[in-house]
Amino acid sequence: MEFSTEFDARLGRGDVTLAERDVELLRTVDDHGSINAAATALGRSYSRAQQRIVELEEAFGELVERTRGGAGGGGSRLTDRAERLLSRYDRLRAEFSGVVETAETALSGRVVDREGELATVETTAGTVRALVPEGGEAVRLTLRADAVTLQSPSESPDGDRTSARNRVRGTVLTVDAGESVALVTVDVGGDVSLSALVTAASVEKLNLHRGTPVVASFKATATRGVRTD
Repeated sequence: MEFSTEFDARLGRGDVTLAERDVELLRTVDDHGSINAAATALGRSYSRAQQRIVELEEAFGELVERTRGGAGGGGSRLTDRAERLLSRYDRLRAEFSGVVETAETALSGRVVDREGELATVETTAGTVRALVPEGGEAVRLTLRADAVTLQSPSESPDGDRTSARNRVRGTVLTVDAGESVALVTVDVGGDVSLSALVTAASVEKLNLHRGTPVVASFKATATRGVRTD
């Protein structure tokens, strides 16, 4: 099972995930007083906007209260449930953004092969594929915590079965859990610790604690390098 950390803030229930695009739709309904007007303002089709709200309501409960036309005209407004859901989303986003601003892994290494800007770099944590400007061999790589995915070693896919080709094994050092997300540091060898941002649900499902073995994976395009020579 894989729990990705590459996300804008998201809230899931069952198979339905509330993302930024859905939040924008709900808030525009609230601003314009109708689903039709909101869809027009956002440049979306009314039928698709209506369908998406129904999907969200099946997962989260009634979010939009609709009134039929009459002497005062019809319209739509958000329910108290929707307001609470949006507040929860805002808290998650703020927490996520605050952690991401400070959590970044740095790796020093040397370019051993390249294909244009995509280079193979030998680091103390192992071989890493990264985007590195041409010229020079010594580089410093940086990787944001939200670009890292943690998996159980027994369930981690082979490197050729995922777009996240960089895969390193390690053990959890710390789990700094907030209300909705957690910053996990992983010892990947060579006196290097890698930071990963995961959801609180992922901490529980992966049973993350000090000493838990994990596989950290991340895409080459999420790993940026600068020359140091």
